[in-house]
This record gives sequence, structure tokens and C-alpha cells, in this order.
Amino acid sequence: MAPVTAQTQASTGPDAHDDLVVHMADVGVRRGTNDLLKEVNWSVELDERWVILGSNGAGKTTLLRLAGAELHPTTGVVHVLGERMGRVDVFELRTRIGFATAALGGRVPPAEKVLDVVVSAGYAVLGRWREEYDQLDTGRAAELLKAMGIAALADREFGTLSEGERKRTLIARALMTDPELLLLDEPAAGLDLGGREDLVARLSELALDPDAPATALVTHHVEEIPPGFTHLLLLSDGGVVAQGLIDDVLTSENLSATFGQELELTRSGDRYFARRRG
Repeated sequence: MAPVTAQTQASTGPDAHDDLVVHMADVGVRRGTNDLLKEVNWSVELDERWVILGSNGAGKTTLLRLAGAELHPTTGVVHVLGERMGRVDVFELRTRIGFATAALGGRVPPAEKVLDVVVSAGYAVLGRWREEYDQLDTGRAAELLKAMGIAALADREFGTLSEGERKRTLIARALMTDPELLLLDEPAAGLDLGGREDLVARLSELALDPDAPATALVTHHVEEIPPGFTHLLLLSDGGVVAQGLIDDVLTSENLSATFGQELELTRSGDRYFARRRG
């Protein structure tokens, strides 16, 4: 069945991006003969909380890396926080973006204390060396660890943490600099049921906070969508299947088109579940 789309095309006017956190127009990313993304139009406003959903290889992480100023498009135009990629110092721009990924976790020195993993985001470094932090910095880091439910782990070594504890530490680090944009790449991947549900609840609290930054979260599973997220972008084979308000876009038909098989979506309260039909 053809997807039912609520996609809103990105405006291409000269000032269309000025009040947007992210603005992509006709964006493509090619590596060799492979199109990782193609003809993507996507905009994120300040008060929006986006979920990016799709199968492995759909282009989700590539899209997030574009929004995080870690990647330049092959075609099209990307604006992040009002700055056009290719015409801005990306190292300065990245200080305004919180980015939590499994790849980042793999670069943290195993002996690094949890509090130091978080507080060192202020200098955009991994592994404390000679930089110094005042009580305001360490106090904020401690509050973020508390918000993530891991305040008791502040003096633990990062390498001794469980997968769920590492994920929550990296989210706290991503929030340390009070970013204008928060990007979360599969934050619930590899977690057991209890760890996933705890993280989903905490991300829901963050999403419902009016002072929280604009957020984009990548996942494979509708069960991992935290309540409070407002918008959904569905990707398949590098292209947009549908996008818009989550209640409009998250349907059985759109999920089936995204994952290439007949899927049935159900909802219980403010949570979603999907299974194969038949």
C-alpha cells in the first residue's frame, strides 16, 4: 500500500532557514556509487522533538551527522542553527550542539570518572588532562547525572558501567553545554527491557520540558519512542517516506512502506507497538 504522508516540503526562500534549528533542502549524500541520502527536505523548529525511524541502512545516522555538522552534503543545502554548512567554522558550530552516539562512547578512556566524562564536554575533550573546572561546572554535571538517574555513579570509572549507564552518561554529557540542538543516535540500542523503559521515561521528561533544546532521536523501533516527542521522519533507502506530526505520520501503512513488509501498529496510552501482520 502506498504510504500516507504528512510531509511538509522545506521552503527554499532565501531567509527560510533563519528561524529554524535545522533546515535541509534537496539534500543528498553519496559515497562512491551509493546514495546514503537523496532529495531530503527537512526542517526542525525550536520547540520540536523529532524521531527519525527506519531500518538499518536507511540513512538515519547520516542525516543526524549532517544535523550535527559532522558531515557535508554531496548535493543540496544544509543550515544548522542559522549557519550554512560549507560557509561556517564547524568546530565552533559543534559547541552549540549536543551529540550522543555509541561511537563517542567507544572513544571515552575506560578509566575516566563518570563526572569527568560529563564535565569535560565544556572543553569538547574526552579524557581530562590539565583543563580546570569550577564549582559551577561540576555542579551542573552532577545535576545532569542526577536527572539521568546515575548520580551515585559520579566517581565510578566509565569502563565499569553497564550499557544503559553509559548511554545515560553520554546523554548527560551532551546536555552539559546547554546546547541549542540535541541529537541522540539510538540511545536505547543494546539495553534490556528495564534499562530501555527507564531511559524512555527520562527522555520523555526531557522532551516535555519547555526549556529543553530542539531534539532529534534516531531509532529502529516504535517501542522506543518517548512520550512527548512531537514529530516523526520515516526514512527508507536514503529517502523520506513521510514526515510531520507524529500522530499523523505514524500509521500502519507508513510503517509498512518504510520497512518493506506488512506491519500493524497499535497504541496503548502514549506508547506505540508494531508487529508483522498475519
